[in-house]
Formats: sequence, structure tokens, C-alpha cells
Amino acid sequence: NPADSMLSLAQPYEVITTKPLTDREDVARQMAKYDLIALPVVDSTHHLLGIVTFDDMIDAMIAEQTEDVQRMGGMEAIDQPYMQISFLQMIKKRAGWLCVLFLSEMLTASAMQVYSDELEKAIVLALFIPLVMSSGGNSGSQATSLIIRALALREVRLKDWYRVVLREIPTGIVLGSILGVIGIIRIVVWQELGIFDYGEHWQLLAITIGAALIGIVTFGSFAGSMLPFILKRVGFDPASASAPFVATLVDVTGLIIYFSVAYAILRGTIL
Repeated sequence: NPADSMLSLAQPYEVITTKPLTDREDVARQMAKYDLIALPVVDSTHHLLGIVTFDDMIDAMIAEQTEDVQRMGGMEAIDQPYMQISFLQMIKKRAGWLCVLFLSEMLTASAMQVYSDELEKAIVLALFIPLVMSSGGNSGSQATSLIIRALALREVRLKDWYRVVLREIPTGIVLGSILGVIGIIRIVVWQELGIFDYGEHWQLLAITIGAALIGIVTFGSFAGSMLPFILKRVGFDPASASAPFVATLVDVTGLIIYFSVAYAILRGTIL
């Protein structure tokens, strides 16, 4: 008799549920995975406490993605609409990371002071510092953004870090080679057309810029891809690996790589 049948016979499969303290991002991911329009919330004894609806999931995803974007921009997450947050709250949310990044950039200034003698001997090297530093920072920021998103979507996990390294290092070498060729062409064209005179050793300078770009972009890709893993491993939000922070990190190491390559190639000529 259908009236006397147990509900389990009509609904034989296990019901997908969640707990009250489950992170909202995990709930949204669970609903998306199983194409649910509602998700029951149950306690430890599987008693129904309520449901999470599809529109709740949309609101949660928007809030989580907004926080991630703000953190990646180098600031604390703002939990209010932009036009509603107070002036003091805006300063508080943005000042902390700005101060951290400013102090980090002091390491870049210190690195430049270490190589001040080389800069005095070959001032032409200073012309390319913004070029090589920004290239490393840009490649690092790209890698960071990709890995943060991949971690959020569970496309990669902590145990996959070595696979990411095996992808990012060759990628960095190829990207650095592309930029290195462009840098070399730029020096050759400017020299041959008489736009700027790089001196009698301009060929070696061009090789220096090309080689430095390969090293810096490769390191940027490696560091940018590993930083989210490190933050997640120690319990922080991977989105805290903001693009400005990665760029600052790569700036310091990029200078060391740049001047090391320059010293190796130009030693005995302009250095």
C-alpha cells in the first residue's frame, strides 16, 4: 500500500546536507557541485534546522569573491558597500597593508644601495631597472592570481605544489625568453637608429637585459605560484598573497638577479 510505504523507499539515495558551522564558501561549492536549489542544514543528530536556498548561495559567493578581490588588491576586506563605509574605516582597511608594502619596498632601496658602486660605473644599467623589475612583478602577479583561483575552486590542493612548480618554471623561462628577445630588439633598434647610444659594449648590455629578464620572470612565476600555497599551509587565506605584495617580493630579488647577471656578463668592460 503506497500510503503505508516508508519515505526511504520513495527517496532511496542519501540526502546531501550541511552543518550549521560549515563555511559559507564550502556550502556554495557543495550546492554548485550537486546542482542543488536548496541545501538542508542539520545538526549532529541529523535533525533538520533549516535550509540554505539558491539565492543565499549567490549572496555568499558574491561576498566571498569580493573579499578575495579586495585582498588581492593589497587591502583588508571591506564588509560594506563602497559608498557606505566611513572615511575612518576606509583609512583603517587600506593603511595597514600600505605600510607593510612600504616597509617591504625599503628592502628594494637597500638592495640598490648595495649595488650603488656598479650603478656609478655603468649608469646605463639604471635605465632598465623599471623594465626588469616590473616584468618580474607582473609575471609573479599573474601566477599568484591563477593559483589563488585554482585553490578556491579546488582545482589544485596543497599536495599539488610540486606539479605547479613543474608547470610554472618552464612557463617562466618561455615568458622570460619572449620578453628578453623584445628587450634585446629594443636596444638594437635604438642603437642602430641613433635614438640612444648605449656605448661601445651595447651588444653585451643587450645580452645582459635578455638574460636578466629570463631569470627574473622565471623567479617571479615560481615565487608568485608558491606564495598562496605557503599562506594556505600556515593557515592564512591564500588571497592575502596580494599582487602588490608579490611585486614587492620580486622587486628585491629581481634587483639581485639583475645585478648578478650584469656583473657576470659586463665584468671587465663597463663594470
